Amino acid sequence: MEEVQAPNFGELLAPFIGQVGNDVPAFLAMLERGAAERYRRWSQEIPEHSEGLLACAVREDQIADTVDSLFPIDDERRLEVSKPLPAAIELYYSVFAAFAPYEQLAVQANAERQGAAAWRGMLETTQDPHVRERLEYCAQLEETSASYLETILHAG
Repeated sequence: MEEVQAPNFGELLAPFIGQVGNDVPAFLAMLERGAAERYRRWSQEIPEHSEGLLACAVREDQIADTVDSLFPIDDERRLEVSKPLPAAIELYYSVFAAFAPYEQLAVQANAERQGAAAWRGMLETTQDPHVRERLEYCAQLEETSASYLETILHAG
């Protein structure tokens, strides 16, 4: 398979992230749930890797749950933060549209590595050891999924 170029998702999603003020973690958690759904679709499109892809979906949900617990927002604010979400998810999904399923996995592996870097970037915003440990946990979950996807790609 030819090397697939993944975009910088932080730059791509910046216009949407910029709309949520200080609630970037909550918005990113919502994006993680969108990624979980994408993994569930891939598990149907690539059934020979369904189990592993569904495990990736679970990790995305774990990241979202972890971030939601660290940076809670009330229901009214959640509604406001979610307003740019449909367009952001549509843009995220559109990145994959030009690629075959295995190429999509290559893009997603890169996106997972970018996600790990984003969570680690948030470590600079807090000295709270619990928050720092949980953000590192999120980064590690991202890397676990990236490594799994890379294993699929190298086997094929």
